[in-house]
Amino acid sequence: MYRLFFYLFIFFSITASAQKGNIRGFVYDKSSGEPVMFCNVFLKGTNIGTATDINGMYNIAKVEPKEYTLTATYIGYDTIEVDIKLDPGQILTQNLNISESSVKLNEVKISAERAEMKTEVKAASITKKDIELIPSIGGDPDLAQYLQVIPGVVFTGDQGGQLYIRGGSPIQNKVLIEGMIIYSPFHSIGLFSVFDTEIIRNTDVYTGGFNAEFGGRISSIMDIKTIDGNKKEFGGKISANTFGSKIFIEGPLNTSGKTSFVFSGKTSYLDKTSELIYKEPILYFDEKGLPYSYTDLYGKISMYGNNGSKLNIFGFNFQDQVNYQNISNLDWTSLGLGSEFIIIPSGSAVLIQGNFAYSDYNISFKEESLPIRESGLIINFCKIFPA
Repeated sequence: MYRLFFYLFIFFSITASAQKGNIRGFVYDKSSGEPVMFCNVFLKGTNIGTATDINGMYNIAKVEPKEYTLTATYIGYDTIEVDIKLDPGQILTQNLNISESSVKLNEVKISAERAEMKTEVKAASITKKDIELIPSIGGDPDLAQYLQVIPGVVFTGDQGGQLYIRGGSPIQNKVLIEGMIIYSPFHSIGLFSVFDTEIIRNTDVYTGGFNAEFGGRISSIMDIKTIDGNKKEFGGKISANTFGSKIFIEGPLNTSGKTSFVFSGKTSYLDKTSELIYKEPILYFDEKGLPYSYTDLYGKISMYGNNGSKLNIFGFNFQDQVNYQNISNLDWTSLGLGSEFIIIPSGSAVLIQGNFAYSDYNISFKEESLPIRESGLIINFCKIFPA
């Protein structure tokens, strides 16, 4: 008899759970089409809700079937409300577009950092706006300069650009961009990274307690996500200073707003301007000027499906040169091609995420009267997993 009641209880529990539905979708900036991270999405009049992830996606699971008002709120944006009807067992996809508010009030932060600290150790979650708040060398904000103000992070080394976190060696730090490993992510001069600030959407820096998906290192993980580009209109930026110059372009690739691109390029000419501008010998290496120069190119194309599925294809070419006159030359080149995708099956609550990547890294070192020493690394990478 007790066993019968137990089976009946399990049956009715499964049946009741099967009648519940899911509400999911993406929140986009109405003016640019960029995903809005960490936006609050909830069902009005209830305590049911969630926040969007790094891709602007939200998923509210196990919702009782009936009519609701779906609400999205975010600091600096107007609140949007959409009436929806959820049927039993339905997986409802509802994308939202929110506009920047004309009146911006003082923000009130309700933080979940205390709860998050129980499950993971995160030194920082850095956005483009955070990087721009730090005084920068040459007037161009850079991720490398921001990291140097974080406690426990040190830049040093014979060639500069060496990152030490929690006392570990530089090779125990893993730097990822769109899930792809980047080798030598900081230039030899130690003041600049290979990443243009304009393309950075968010950077998570983990100094311990990171998940198995970030395995292979013991000091830190730096996970960088880049913007998808404006899906509504073209835009860009060109800047120059005594250190170097850069260009940034973004915009749609068609009128449907389903495809966008972003491109950035930056180069240094400090090895030339240091000799002309900074006359005091103490300010540069020798009479030939500072020996550092670099060139960084990055491009990305984003394609969206009607239900929110997304495919990103990106490529990069990062170069660094150090030329100590009549002593030694150090050059490295990092180039690669990768993709990141999110597939949202229409009849399933399970999402599929994955990465494909190829990269080629080469470094050479030449000393006077000695043969060139070279080393290289070719990486092919594939990862697919449900989310």
